[in-house]
Amino acid sequence: MLSQGIASRVLDRSLRPLSKVRAGEGVSSLLMLACVFLLLTSYYVMKTAREGMILAGGAFGLHGDELKAYTNGAMAVLLIAFVPLYGRLANRFRRIALINITYAIVASCLLVFYVLNRLGVPVGIVFYVWLGIVSLLLIAQFWSYANDIHTEEQGKRLFPVIAVGGSLGAIIGPRVAGLADTFTLLPLAATMLVGCVALLNAVESHNGRQPQHVIEAPIAGPGGFTLVRRDPYLLLIASMLVVLSLVNTTGEYILSNAAREHAMAITPVIADQREIIKSFYGNFYSTVNALAFVVQAFVVSRLIDRFGVRRLLYVMPFVVLTAYSAIAVVGSLAVIRAAKLAENSTDYSLQNTLRQTLYLPLSRVAKYKAKAAIETFFVRMGDLLAAFLVFVGIHQLSLGRGSFAVVNISLVAVWIAICVGLASHHRRRSHERHGDP
Repeated sequence: MLSQGIASRVLDRSLRPLSKVRAGEGVSSLLMLACVFLLLTSYYVMKTAREGMILAGGAFGLHGDELKAYTNGAMAVLLIAFVPLYGRLANRFRRIALINITYAIVASCLLVFYVLNRLGVPVGIVFYVWLGIVSLLLIAQFWSYANDIHTEEQGKRLFPVIAVGGSLGAIIGPRVAGLADTFTLLPLAATMLVGCVALLNAVESHNGRQPQHVIEAPIAGPGGFTLVRRDPYLLLIASMLVVLSLVNTTGEYILSNAAREHAMAITPVIADQREIIKSFYGNFYSTVNALAFVVQAFVVSRLIDRFGVRRLLYVMPFVVLTAYSAIAVVGSLAVIRAAKLAENSTDYSLQNTLRQTLYLPLSRVAKYKAKAAIETFFVRMGDLLAAFLVFVGIHQLSLGRGSFAVVNISLVAVWIAICVGLASHHRRRSHERHGDP
C-alpha cells in the first residue's frame, strides 16, 4: 500500500507540467489518456482501411472519390434511427455495461468486415458509412464517460491532459496503419478497441474504490433528439457543431481543389498527379497533427486556466475569420494550406477540449443521450450541408475558391452569435449546478 501511494504521488507530479493535476487524480487521468490514445489510433487505422476499400473499388458506377461526396447524406439518415436505438440501450444498462456492449458490437463488426473482405464481398461503401457513424459514437461515448466521472472543476483541469492521448493517437495511427495491408488493419483495430474497453473498466474499478464513489443506475430518461429539442443550451451546442462542420468541410473542398489544380499544373499524367496529391496530403496531415499535439499538450490547459471556457469559445471563429479572409484575398495553395493548418490544428486541440467541457454542467442523461445525438447526427448534418453548398456552388452558381471562402466568412457572424448565447447559458448552468461565477 505504501509503494502504491508513492507511485500515485509520483504519477500525479509527472502530469503536472500538462495541467494542475491534484493528489489522487493521476492514475485515472493516465488511464483515460491511454484509452483515448488507443481509440484515436484505432480510428486512424480503420480510416486507412476505409480509404483503401472505397477508393479502389467504388460502387454504383461511381468512382471512389466521387462516391465519398454522397455518403454523408446516408449517414445523417441512418443516424435518425440509430440515435433512438442507442438511447434505448442507455435506458437498460449502467454506464460501464453500455460501454462494454458498444465496444463488443463494434469489434465484432470489424471482424465480420474482415471476413467478408477476405471472401471478396464488396463492402467498401457499407464500411465507409458504418465507420463514419461508429467513429463519432465511440469518441462521443468516451467523452460522455469522462464528463460523468469528473466534476466541472475537475474537467476543466483534466480534460486538456486526457485529450493529449487523442492528439498523440492521431499522429501514431497513420504510421501503425502503414505497417500492414488493408485486410489486416481491421482485426488490428478491433484489438485496440478491446484495449480501450480494458482501460475503461480499469478506470471504473479505480473510481469504485474511491470514498465518494456511488453506484450509477442505468441512464434512463428522454431520448437524445428530445433532449436537444427541449433545451436551448443543447440546441446551441448542436448549432455550433453544425456551423463548425459546415465551415470545415467547405474548407476541405477549397484545399482539395487547390491541391488538384496544383498537381495538374505540374504534370498531365494522372498517376503522377495522384502521387503529388498523396504526398501533399501526407505532409499536410502530419503537420496538422503535430501542431495539434503541441497546442494540446502545452497550451490548452494554460489558456483554460487563464481565460476560462466561455471567453475561449470565440477563439475558433476568430481563427476561421482570419484564415478565410486570407484565402479570399490571396487564394494561393500556400496560403490555403497555412489557413487550413491553423484552422484544423485549433479545431483538433483547443476547440475539441472546449466542446467537451460544455457538457460538464449537464445531467447524466444529457451527457450520454443528448451528446450522442449532437456529436453524431448534427456533425454529419453539417457535412451534408457542406456537400449541398459545394454542389450548388459548382454546378449552379459557378463559384470559385474565393467565393466559397467568403461564404465561410459570412458564417462566422452566425457562429459568434451562437457563442454569445452559449456563454450566457453556460454561465447560468454552472452557477445553478455549482455556484460558479
